[in-house]
Amino acid sequence: MSNYKTVFFTLGVLLIVLGFSMLVPISIQLIYNEFNSTFIISSIITITFGALFFLANIDHNRSLSTQQAFLLTALSWLGVAIFGSIPFIFSDLNLSLTDAFFESMSGITTTGATIINNLSDTPKAILSWRAILQWLGGIGIIVMAITLMPIMNIGGMQLLKISSGDSSEKILPKSKQISLRLVLIYFSLTLLCAFFYKICGMNFFDSLTHSMTTIATGGFSNYNQSIGFFESAKIEYVSIVFIILGSIPFISYIKFLSGNRKIVFKDEQIKLFFKLIFFSILTLFIYLAIVNKSIFEIQLRAIVFNVVSILTGTGYVTKEFDQWGNFPLIFFLLLMFIGGCAGSTTCGIKVFRVHMLYFFLKNQLLKIIYPRAIINLKYNNDIVQDKLVASIISFIYLYIIIFFVISALLTLSGLNFITAVSGAASSISNVGPGLGNEIGPNSNYASLPSASKWILSVGMILGRLEIFAILVIFLPSFWRN
Repeated sequence: MSNYKTVFFTLGVLLIVLGFSMLVPISIQLIYNEFNSTFIISSIITITFGALFFLANIDHNRSLSTQQAFLLTALSWLGVAIFGSIPFIFSDLNLSLTDAFFESMSGITTTGATIINNLSDTPKAILSWRAILQWLGGIGIIVMAITLMPIMNIGGMQLLKISSGDSSEKILPKSKQISLRLVLIYFSLTLLCAFFYKICGMNFFDSLTHSMTTIATGGFSNYNQSIGFFESAKIEYVSIVFIILGSIPFISYIKFLSGNRKIVFKDEQIKLFFKLIFFSILTLFIYLAIVNKSIFEIQLRAIVFNVVSILTGTGYVTKEFDQWGNFPLIFFLLLMFIGGCAGSTTCGIKVFRVHMLYFFLKNQLLKIIYPRAIINLKYNNDIVQDKLVASIISFIYLYIIIFFVISALLTLSGLNFITAVSGAASSISNVGPGLGNEIGPNSNYASLPSASKWILSVGMILGRLEIFAILVIFLPSFWRN
């Protein structure tokens, strides 16, 4: 166990940070006269366990091996989800352990699926805690994607390496420098989003909590109707802009601030992301124009908002898109799988992997036509090695397999076909809303059986941590030195 001192030391730090984060809802309780001992007890428990991990492993080697990076990734997200559920357990909502863990896992993985039936009557401290969980999950996945995943060789994430000289031994010092910049950018975007929400009509509390879940592309709202509750075009436009800002690789912000002003126009992933948004909006507009036989009956704002929300995995809703017909349902299901940009707060397969798969298939066709030709696969003007392409293809293959496995398990737990398939897609893509009457855009997951909620919780963490980071620790060879 001494080999894992760095892992448990870091886990202790994360729990201490989580414990102190629980003090923020206490101020909300005092402001809105809702004070009780929920968050005080939760904070004490979390900080105590965090301090024990911290002090027991304080004399540790600062280096981090690839094996330890995998273990740290899995334990940190699982640990935060477990301790993050404590306020829900002690709250007045009378949630079961299953429901509390589901809500916490949905928050920290920025999924946005909820089991709370009446959000309007939910204590504001709990609503703020949900937003904080998603905000922490958003910055957590950004830091992990840029610092840890490249050295773990997960699904082609090596493309996100800061420099070619990165190695396992250098990751911790580099993390401190990069992570600080990322947190500052992330925090600044959150405050800016809150400011615009406020001037567009939200009250202070709503603007703050919604800004946290917007930048995190998480989708937790304080109302059952989500963003649609406000019925404000201005608020929706602000939401669209900041969801997109949260969906761009955050390393691009650092490059932009370092002088690379053309990064948005040069990065292949960012360019394809915007092309996907435009193509999706145009496709749905044409479809609805044909169905309605009039372009004047189409709400373009609703199309734009839902396309951006679903593609990025945010899960905010303004209209019940499941009432638009069968084609939009299949189309949105496809967008769930694609997701946003790697290195951002978004989820799904990621745009760069879809792009790489397209280039790979195109090259395979060219090799059939020109069997003697030497055709190199390039991405952002860099030649991509075959082993990296194989990693990406294996990730996409496993992603689809896991989707079918989760769908099958959900049907075995008692869900109907539409609910099971959309729930599986929503969980592994960390989107939030599914399809059908039970988990549709304006419904929630409260009525699902406990077994279904545990299956979906597993799907959430698998999708959030790029699948391999979880599955690899179950291999016996992983634990051999």
